[in-house]
Amino acid sequence: MIVDYHMHLRDREEESPRGRYRFDNLERYVEQAARAGVDEIGFTEHVYHFRQTHSLWEIPWMLDRCSDDLDEYVGTVDEARRQGLPVKLGLEVDYFPGTEARLAELLAQYEWDYLLGSVHFVDGFAIDQEPSLTDKLPVAEAWRRYFVWLRNAARSGLFDALSHPDLVKFFGARPDGAEATHYVYEETADAVEAAGVCVEISTKGLRVPAGELYPAPELLRAFHERGAPITLASDAHEPKDVGRDLDRAVELARAAAYETVTVFDRKERHQEPLG
Repeated sequence: MIVDYHMHLRDREEESPRGRYRFDNLERYVEQAARAGVDEIGFTEHVYHFRQTHSLWEIPWMLDRCSDDLDEYVGTVDEARRQGLPVKLGLEVDYFPGTEARLAELLAQYEWDYLLGSVHFVDGFAIDQEPSLTDKLPVAEAWRRYFVWLRNAARSGLFDALSHPDLVKFFGARPDGAEATHYVYEETADAVEAAGVCVEISTKGLRVPAGELYPAPELLRAFHERGAPITLASDAHEPKDVGRDLDRAVELARAAAYETVTVFDRKERHQEPLG
């Protein structure tokens, strides 16, 4: 089975008179998934786009984006589920220490299939925008802080899977020496094992300066050694990218000895043979 469990339905046009989360746009994602040989897709809009989450954030960049209606988004995907389309309802949720209780209360109001945990900011600094955390700090320290936050996200109990788990390599900066990365990888894999969360293999890394899949092969092997399940993702922001390069993700998964992929349904998960 092939799933694509990370994509964004939001219409990015400045003016969207028919709504940001239109059913006809969702159908385009479903059609592209069929063409790409993807069995099931999951929508995971960014949590910071919704006005219901405005009170959770302190970073101006995020506050400026809290304009959409979460109920509109959920309603569109729910309608697709009712019609029997092969879609799942998710959300990509940024982890920030101190927001856990309020975030859990908000998210409990909806029937998610799964929730992705992401770290896009650390100590107020962006990970995948310039100037980034790796511009502000020595690279080894930036990596250390990023993975501390990722481990805390895993331990929070909020998330079913961690998306693009080594996003900190977005601009290609890496610590000197294999020992530095090996240490953070092993600690992170230990935290993921203890938390029982899944990890995402994302092809988005091929389309950014890093130029490689998330996560790195060594990190994925560490996850597998500890029995962490996987999901697959294109991180598509428009229909044409649904399923993009998932053959590369499957290849990486098999190289790390994975034979199954995780399928979610109303927060329950099971394993299917990796197609």
